[in-house]
Amino acid sequence: MLTFEEKLTIIESFPELERNDVSMGRVNFHYPDSVKDKKNVVYHLHPNGNGFVYAGELTGYEVNDKGMVNIRNFTERALRSVIEKAISSLSPQPESEEEEEVWINDNTQTLTVIKEGDTWNVYADTGLDGTFVSYKQAAQYLDEEGFTRI
Repeated sequence: MLTFEEKLTIIESFPELERNDVSMGRVNFHYPDSVKDKKNVVYHLHPNGNGFVYAGELTGYEVNDKGMVNIRNFTERALRSVIEKAISSLSPQPESEEEEEVWINDNTQTLTVIKEGDTWNVYADTGLDGTFVSYKQAAQYLDEEGFTRI
């Protein structure tokens, strides 16, 4: 298990995080550039080594009702990885460079994603299948429906 000081050193190596000392010797680290209401990436890191990292947008972690994963027994590698993923999940996501993309599923059905104004529309042939405010949302929908980008 990493010590409090070792965890602090790892966390402080992320320049995008801001330290905020709280009660009982605990430390929070905020991500001020978060595009979501969530700003805490590291929550209540305690001198006993216990603490939490936000993983509410991630898969593969057992999180509490606030979307936090306990990092008490994390290795250095695991701690760095979850912090990187947490920051990425709270960062602005680049939009696709393409204005139009074709996606296909296992049944060779195709859908087309087209940027039209400020929205991303998904078409099945000429019929509108869905409208999304971001490319990320459109891509997530297509992925969940079993489609992959050609």
